[in-house]
Amino acid sequence: MSLEYPSWLLFWIAVPGIAITAVLIGRFSKRPWESFAAERLRGKLIRKDHPLPRWLALGFLLVAISILTFTQARPQGDAGTKTEKSMGRNVMIALDLSRSMRVQDVNPDRLAQAKIVIYELLESLSNDRVGLIGFAGTPFLTAPLTIDHEAVKETVEQIDEDWVPVGGSDLAAAIQLATQTLKETGQKNNALILISDGEEHEGDLETIVADAARAGVTIFAIGVGTMDGGFVPLKGFPGGFMVNPDGSKVLSRLQPDVMRKLATETGGRYVIAGQGADITAMVKAALQGMDAFEMEGLETKIVIEFFQWALLPAILFLMASILAGTRWRGIAKTAVGVVLLLCSGDAIALSLKDARQAFSDRRFDDARDAYRSLAEAKGEGDRAAAYRLGEGFSSYNAQDFRGARTAYSAALLSNDPRIVGKAHEGIGNTLFQLGWTGLSGSAYPVGENVPDMAKFDELVRKQLKGMSEAEVPESGETNEFIRIDSIILNWTDAVRHYRSALVANPKDDAPGRNSDLTMKYLKRLQELLEAEKDRAQQSMPEPQSGQGEGQPQEGDGDGENQEGEGSGDQKEKGEGNGGDEEKEDGKGNAEGDKDKPKEKSEEEGENPNESPEERAGRILSENSDLEKGPLSPGRRDFRNPEKDW
Repeated sequence: MSLEYPSWLLFWIAVPGIAITAVLIGRFSKRPWESFAAERLRGKLIRKDHPLPRWLALGFLLVAISILTFTQARPQGDAGTKTEKSMGRNVMIALDLSRSMRVQDVNPDRLAQAKIVIYELLESLSNDRVGLIGFAGTPFLTAPLTIDHEAVKETVEQIDEDWVPVGGSDLAAAIQLATQTLKETGQKNNALILISDGEEHEGDLETIVADAARAGVTIFAIGVGTMDGGFVPLKGFPGGFMVNPDGSKVLSRLQPDVMRKLATETGGRYVIAGQGADITAMVKAALQGMDAFEMEGLETKIVIEFFQWALLPAILFLMASILAGTRWRGIAKTAVGVVLLLCSGDAIALSLKDARQAFSDRRFDDARDAYRSLAEAKGEGDRAAAYRLGEGFSSYNAQDFRGARTAYSAALLSNDPRIVGKAHEGIGNTLFQLGWTGLSGSAYPVGENVPDMAKFDELVRKQLKGMSEAEVPESGETNEFIRIDSIILNWTDAVRHYRSALVANPKDDAPGRNSDLTMKYLKRLQELLEAEKDRAQQSMPEPQSGQGEGQPQEGDGDGENQEGEGSGDQKEKGEGNGGDEEKEDGKGNAEGDKDKPKEKSEEEGENPNESPEERAGRILSENSDLEKGPLSPGRRDFRNPEKDW
């Protein structure tokens, strides 16, 4: 047995260090408790557990760590070697390395394109033995026939024209060396892939090709370059190109005739690289007709792993450590929690089904309670917001409008724009219903019983009549005025939520229709309030003039300075007001109020003498910008509220 990574055993040094540290901590941790309580009280104040379970847990843990460290060292057994065998053929690649292969008539140059072709051939001929010959003026065997294609690929990556000491392009010598090498394998059918531009061939090609055909070597010729050609680059020459004796640049063109003849006379094929031909498919199809033979591949070392035999005891010791160190008093509660957690999924699914069924059966109270329980169990997130939306729908249909408003407000915490849009729409509907309920005493009817504007006018005039006839209490407002004020506030807020719903869900047209209906009622309510205000002002008695001397009159500044002046006259400076400006209604104050400061309501823009109708009209005027956008200044859209609306 051997270890693949024996350096892991150095971690065994840490095992006794952990044990010593634990002993020291256990000994010195007693001292703070001894100084905290007297010895006679320690038994009652400090509950001591037996130390044996803790030391057993530590021991089991150290053993588990030691065994796990040993498994990381990978204990192995040697079972010998195995030689891979496969059926394949011999393929020799002859690559032209002459100077003309650096011509850039193809991108990036001829030699680079030839290497790409070789890479593709190596991937497609995975079961064949491949060798490499580089040639220029002389040929040489760069890579012998081998099944290790990665080694051949590395040789191709490094090879270039500088590897050949003699320039030129001796095709005959390259074919002769390839034929001789393939003959030595003892196989009758072999393939030679010749990659060249076909220029400057030397030697007796006729004899060499005939010899290759007799040896059973099939030549596949692959031409690189173009018929237009290009100048041959060479460092050190003027301009960086090779020149002829007459001083002109050497032009190299693809010579297909020689390459085509070599392929035809040996039963192979000729193609030009880079012209759309699938060279690898062509070569592979041609090789299928050649006889394959069994060849030995790479030797693989057979290794038997033993780490799993040590891993099982390590897991067992680790579990024993956990069990020994567990305080069993809380196990029962933990087990109950696990069981509840496993069952919670089925319970939630069952509750959701019950909630939907209750809503379908128009048992809206039961559906509301079921959706509320689901939302509370889910906590936060889009799923909880969706349950709150269901709770709001159920409460709304049960005419529990205040509960619906609370549920819809909680649904606004969602990040899903569809849920947020429906929540805004639900709040708008709820606020509208609250306003209508305050006006008529019942919910807004639907279907054929929708009230017309005449019915709305009748309801409003009834409220205004009660508001004008009611006696104003000393503190606060009348119930009728509070009801009108609440209607205005609820409906103006409803319009804002409808507009926010349109922003969240632009394709939903229901909020737009509801917003138009609410604005229609608000505008009509404003007209009725203005009419009631005008009627109330016309019914007020006109003040009389000349009521005697020495008594203060309405419109007068000070009783001592009046001599029968009418109440409609105004002075440039009134003493009864305690200042240099007159009141807008022309009323004066007694001399005792001369230095009295202004009331708080007057400083805040409210008139203490404002009638209920005037206040209601002012509120409507302040909210007259509802038609300009979904939210008034001071609010923002797409921001989840932190609390209920």
